[in-house]
Amino acid sequence: MGGCLFRLLAWGCAALYLMLCLAVSYAHRSPWDLATIVVAAVAGYACLARRGLERWATASAFASLALTWALATMAPGTRDQAALVEVTGLLVLVARMAWTAPQGRVIAMTALVGVPVVLTPLRGSPFLLLVLTGPLTVLAAIAIGAGLYLRALDTRRRRALSDARRDERLELARDLHDFVAHHVTGIVVQAQAARFAAGSGAAAQSPEQLDRMFGQIEKAGTEALTSMRRMVGLLRDAQDGVRPGGAPEGGATRPVGDLTQIADLVDGFGDTPPAALALADDLGELPPEVVTSAHRVVQEALTNARKHAADATVVRVSVARLGDGSVEVAVRDDGQGRGRRLPSGGFGLAGLAERVDAVDGRLTAGPRPEGGWEVVAVIPVSGG
Repeated sequence: MGGCLFRLLAWGCAALYLMLCLAVSYAHRSPWDLATIVVAAVAGYACLARRGLERWATASAFASLALTWALATMAPGTRDQAALVEVTGLLVLVARMAWTAPQGRVIAMTALVGVPVVLTPLRGSPFLLLVLTGPLTVLAAIAIGAGLYLRALDTRRRRALSDARRDERLELARDLHDFVAHHVTGIVVQAQAARFAAGSGAAAQSPEQLDRMFGQIEKAGTEALTSMRRMVGLLRDAQDGVRPGGAPEGGATRPVGDLTQIADLVDGFGDTPPAALALADDLGELPPEVVTSAHRVVQEALTNARKHAADATVVRVSVARLGDGSVEVAVRDDGQGRGRRLPSGGFGLAGLAERVDAVDGRLTAGPRPEGGWEVVAVIPVSGG
């Protein structure tokens, strides 16, 4: 809303000023006054444009240079009724070019729009050129500095977001490593048992026993292949996910848990606000990556509730099966965002979405219609 009001205010002030300039030009009936108004209108529109910004910036720069050359050679000393709007628009364009122009064109575009600002005093007398060139150069330098500062902020935020997603990928990859190791260990144990039974001289295994043993090996192998496929996909996405020195950041590998760890999370949340857990009875045995992802969703959502919903009266955590067999993990509170206690880095949900997406799930987070906030993850279950 603030951005919309600021944009409307800027448009209104520019239109009012151009109307006054047009009235003065009509009274003097000078074609140069009309030309200055047209150039100022182009620069004013360009500094507020959202689409085709580089094209409008180029057009404004060349129009301003052409007008400066024409006034300096054909009508020196002409009163420039709309110079304030034109110079202001060009300064805004200088900042926007330094901020948003592509990396390969940022210097060229910034210089192209900044030069007309410095040359504007050529339209008047040599005294104006001497007096105004220095201040206009300082203003252009300030605009460039402001644009570069905003550009640096955007770059830092993109880097932080990329780091959060990469760390989440690596954490999930470490978990999947544990899952694969668990499954392969089961395969090895079952195969050793079969070889021992065959070479011990004991009675031959019945068909039912052999079928059960090979079925367990097949199941463990299928789960290991599925987990390995997901892990390889994550490592391909996180090409730069290794810290200098070759070791991934994060330390030791975390053990694989179960749904009881979610209950421990809720129990340890505290009473400000209180948290309640509802686990469905039909959850059954879930794959390790589903359990770990559910645990991560609850952990991040409870952390956000403690940071941003200090005024909530209750936080409800639920884990349930949906009709298609997938698992829904939901964390909902009734807070209104008052009494915020801790600052936020802003990348927890981004990393969480990366984790849920890696297991083919979907994550939604936002305000509830009845008030409060909710984080809901739907995670499919293989064979579910």
